[in-house]
Amino acid sequence: MFNPSRKDVRRFFFETWRKYRAGEPLAGLEAIVLDVILGHPEYHAALEDPDRFRERNYSPELGEPNPFLHLSMHLAIEEQLSIDQPHGVSGLFGALATKHGDRHKAMHDAMECLGEMVWRSQRDRGPPDAAAYLECLRKRAGQ
Repeated sequence: MFNPSRKDVRRFFFETWRKYRAGEPLAGLEAIVLDVILGHPEYHAALEDPDRFRERNYSPELGEPNPFLHLSMHLAIEEQLSIDQPHGVSGLFGALATKHGDRHKAMHDAMECLGEMVWRSQRDRGPPDAAAYLECLRKRAGQ
């Protein structure tokens, strides 16, 4: 099972952005990551300065969004959608996208559900609850 460290994840985002800016070819997951990055121009400056942002800690309590966490959540949902896991996530996401009329807004809605599921799993020291995640998506889609 692939379990990258914080350092690995950040290196991957920095390197993907560097390759894109240098006009180098992207392989596999890098192309998906690039699409996510391009949808978030507010993070480009951080990705262009690895020395400054590689080890930075972010405090949500102070309103500091973590660009690496945000991009990683996008990537996690893209992976879920590509394999429809948990089963039914693709259809519910489609309903969210239809409701919003905007795929990116739907993605952020789904990220709220994913974040809640992960938080509950950590709080309860249990496995992620796919049924609760899907129910959250269902409610947000108005189903």
